[in-house]
Amino acid sequence: MKIKSIKSQYRRDFQAIYECEHCAHEQHGSGYDDDNFHRNVIPAMACKACGKTAAEDYRPLGTKYPAGQVV
Repeated sequence: MKIKSIKSQYRRDFQAIYECEHCAHEQHGSGYDDDNFHRNVIPAMACKACGKTAAEDYRPLGTKYPAGQVV
């Protein structure tokens, strides 16, 4: 899965539309805007339609706020 678009964000919590790179299935979900979530959690999300996870060449998005910044 990858983030297709972020619908809303309050501090580091966000609501987004995730898209499967394999079958283009979209699903709504929440997330946390830190480096761990973008590098480890999102690529491990399995698509509800096809069951696959992120491709080998997955490139995570950067965070909105720098690491360590209190928001």
